[in-house]
Amino acid sequence: MSDSIRVVIVDDHSIFRSGLRADLDETVEVVGEAADVPSAIAAIREKMPDVVLLDVHLPGGAGADATGGESVIRGSAPTTARFLALSVSDAAEDVVRVIRAGARGYITKGSSGVEVSKAVHAVAGGDAVFSPRLAGFVLDAFGAVAGETAAVDDELDRLSAREQEVMRLIARGYAYKEVAAELFISIKTVETHVSAVLRKLQLSSRHELTVWASERRLL
Repeated sequence: MSDSIRVVIVDDHSIFRSGLRADLDETVEVVGEAADVPSAIAAIREKMPDVVLLDVHLPGGAGADATGGESVIRGSAPTTARFLALSVSDAAEDVVRVIRAGARGYITKGSSGVEVSKAVHAVAGGDAVFSPRLAGFVLDAFGAVAGETAAVDDELDRLSAREQEVMRLIARGYAYKEVAAELFISIKTVETHVSAVLRKLQLSSRHELTVWASERRLL
C-alpha cells in the first residue's frame, strides 16, 4: 500500500461510506471517515490524507457555508489535501459553490468504484475532474476561455517552478515556516521566493497575492 492514495471519506450516510470503501480499488487506501463538518475537519487534520472524498451537503455547516461542503474545505485550511466532491446533486449551484471553495473536482454518486478511483488518482496528481454533464457548469461559471487561460499561463511563466509552489502555498494561507516544512527549504529561502513572486507579479502584499491567485483559480 506504499504507493496508494490516502483518502478520507466524508458523507453523513454510513451505508454509503461503507459501500464506497468496498468499491474503491486496491490503489486507494481509506484512512478515515466522517459524517459531519466538525468530525471531517478533525479527521483531515489528524490523518493528513492526499484526497478527501466530500459530500456537498453535510450537517454542521454555518452561515454562507450552510451546505457543509464549503465549511469542511475552508475549515481544514491550511492543508495539502485535495478535495473531490462526490454528491447525489448535479445542480449547477452546488457544483459552483464547492468549486469556488476550493474543490478540485466534482462527480456524482452514480459513478462506479472504478470511476471514483480513477478520479481520486487524477485529483491527487493535480488534475481537475468533473462528470461530463457538470463540466459545462464550471466553464460557464469561471469563464474558462482560451484567451483567459493563455493570459494566466503568461503570468505564471514569469515565475520559476519553485516560486510557483511557494506562491500557491502562501496564497492558501500557509505561514512561512509551514511552507518551509512542506517544501524542505529554509524560512529565509521562503522569504526570498515570496519577495521575488511579489516583485514579478507587481503585487505588494500576501493579501494581494491571495486575491490574485483566487481570481485565476490557482489555489
